[in-house]
Amino acid sequence: MNLIHSITHFLAPAHIILSLGLIGVIAVVFAESGLFFGFFLPGDSLLFTAGFLASQGFISLPLLLIGVFVAAVLGDSVGYAFGKVVGGKLYSRADSRWFRKKHIEQAGSFYEKHGAKAIILARFMPIIRTFAPIVAGAANMPYRKFIAYNIIGGLLWSVGLSIIGYSFGNIVPNADRYITPIVILILLVSILPGLWHLVKSQISKRRNM
Repeated sequence: MNLIHSITHFLAPAHIILSLGLIGVIAVVFAESGLFFGFFLPGDSLLFTAGFLASQGFISLPLLLIGVFVAAVLGDSVGYAFGKVVGGKLYSRADSRWFRKKHIEQAGSFYEKHGAKAIILARFMPIIRTFAPIVAGAANMPYRKFIAYNIIGGLLWSVGLSIIGYSFGNIVPNADRYITPIVILILLVSILPGLWHLVKSQISKRRNM
């Protein structure tokens, strides 16, 4: 329990930002966007909290917006390149501590359903967000097409959530009182699309049996 508590505390958005600063935020956004072992990182809540702390003067808003946008786009590009090289092999790879084949399969079905726009939509879905660019690379999606959707999705997600957090801190009186429930709400909302997609796929499989 102590280990779980320590890990949870370490991954808490405010702890990451106050301990590691802007560099920590950028590193997490990059890792969650394109490194397959970064799927567990708290991207949505981290961006909102970073924007909020920028409104309180802890970090620079312009540097935050530039940094997270570049990290999001580069992260997805790295994921795409990784998928291009070894993506096909991931479908037959055994599960490990840092890898679950079901994540690739979920991202693959999401990509098949939504096509290129999945690169934008996936930004707002934990786990899918990490593996979508890998699947796009494995599926040989043209890079010029990929990078266009990557830039749009990266901008909407990274800059959008940061601006929402910044606005929240500036508009709401005593906003620090509400930051924890807001972060919890963001976490819950962010996993709902993935859960709904999983439920629908399970229902579809049962109907086809």
